[in-house]
Amino acid sequence: MPDGIDILFIIFVAAGIILLAVILSFVPVMLWISALAAGVRINIFTLIGMRLRRVIPSRVINPLIKAHKAGIDVGINQLESHYLAGGNVDRVVNALIAAQRANIELTFERCAAIDLAGRDVLEAVQMSVNPKVIETPFISGVAMDGIEVKAKARITVRANIDRLVGGAGEETVIARVGEGIVSTIGSSDNHKKVLENPDLISHTVLKKGLDAGTAFEILSIDIADVDIGKNIGAILQTDQAEADKKIAQAKAEERRAMAVAREQEMIAQVQEMRAKVVEAEAEVPLAMAEAFRTGNLGVMDYMNYRNIQADTKMRESISQAEVNSDDEEQK
Repeated sequence: MPDGIDILFIIFVAAGIILLAVILSFVPVMLWISALAAGVRINIFTLIGMRLRRVIPSRVINPLIKAHKAGIDVGINQLESHYLAGGNVDRVVNALIAAQRANIELTFERCAAIDLAGRDVLEAVQMSVNPKVIETPFISGVAMDGIEVKAKARITVRANIDRLVGGAGEETVIARVGEGIVSTIGSSDNHKKVLENPDLISHTVLKKGLDAGTAFEILSIDIADVDIGKNIGAILQTDQAEADKKIAQAKAEERRAMAVAREQEMIAQVQEMRAKVVEAEAEVPLAMAEAFRTGNLGVMDYMNYRNIQADTKMRESISQAEVNSDDEEQK
């Protein structure tokens, strides 16, 4: 019997230990004790309710303790609702503490809104205290004399807390500064003017108010490097000359083709006329034979016709001989 009682006692003790472990794993007693030790009074049932709402208590209580120690007035319901909305509670509390230390006016609601918008609110607060330098790649512009000028700028910006929600990012700032550099170089009379006064670019760009609608405030724009590129004007003139040359060649080829076509057409007309002449000459004997049969042509008429032909051939041969002799004398 005593052995059975000992076994039951051991079983009850083990069951009690297991039950206590389960309760402690569900109820964050240690976290509750830590909060009480830090001066943050929280009901234990509030922590149990967080478990039931699938909220990790440490993700809310630890930032609450941090905020309480820093003297920031935030409630547990505010932190829990921000956690349930998908925000980073610890980063928001850190941003509030950093803003308080830097004397920057920042409320929990605005800080939570910035965090939920996808911005790093802590980095924004730090950038408000310590401005950030954004370096642009080489941006090319063409001066009025046709010379390409490449410029690289360093943009010093400070985060604007009021415009973090809905404000444009770094890409927009870089694009606007690049547009300002291109327009400034393009309005210069020659590239030498840009090389002699690179600060003219920064002064002109700063006057344009490029930070409007962005999450940053541009403090300065410094030209880090200026370089000479290609002679775009000469390249364009060369390309234009080449294009004009090709157009002229095409027109000349068109005229040559038309001349060849006209020549071929004249040759065809001459051949057609020769064919008609041959056809007409072939009809002469037939006509003469018909004239003999009908009595319209006599023997004497035919002999006179032959004499005229012989006389014509003789005159043609004499004139050709005279032409050849004149050519030989000129040579």
